[in-house]
Amino acid sequence: MLHLVSTPVKGLRAAKVAETQERILDAARALFVRDGYHATTLTAVADRARVGHRTVYVRFGTKAALLRSVVDVAVGGDAEQRTVGERDWFQAALTESALQDRINALVDGNADLMARAGDLFEVALQAQASEPELAEAFQAGRADTRELMRRFVRAARADGLLAEVADPVWQEETVALAAQAESYLLLRRTTGWQQAEYRDWLRRTLVEVLAPA
Repeated sequence: MLHLVSTPVKGLRAAKVAETQERILDAARALFVRDGYHATTLTAVADRARVGHRTVYVRFGTKAALLRSVVDVAVGGDAEQRTVGERDWFQAALTESALQDRINALVDGNADLMARAGDLFEVALQAQASEPELAEAFQAGRADTRELMRRFVRAARADGLLAEVADPVWQEETVALAAQAESYLLLRRTTGWQQAEYRDWLRRTLVEVLAPA
């Protein structure tokens, strides 16, 4: 009987914890994007999330750790513990039968990721000079993106979808550079492009690199 009673209680507690976590992350995202990294405080996040100040400190410890958590959720699109490489859109980019379908899957997935996380990448990029933890995380993100894009190109080549080229490494590195967060941010700053224009640019770039006429 005790087991039957405690199970729903545990479920309610877990749901409450998850709901509190979501409120904190939503509040932090809004403040980081609106006010920037340095002007945002954990106290302000707690107030906006309507939770105790100690709750935020206990769960995240530092502002840098909180921003990393917010970025992680934005990159994935949800709270699931799956890497970008495990996401359905990236798996489609590795396995679709036609090259154009693989390019479309990669472009749409990457563009959606930038739409969710681009503003937060901007915050993290500006904060990394004073936050070694964020600088390290951003560098790890660059390396992960590079490896994923190289994997994408190599899979297409292994499946016979790419024509032979004199410099396959150039193909891999060009695709990797195009997909980086900093490329997205630079294009947004210098051109004023919106998401549709970025998506079109990325698609056209990948086609030109991987399937030139």
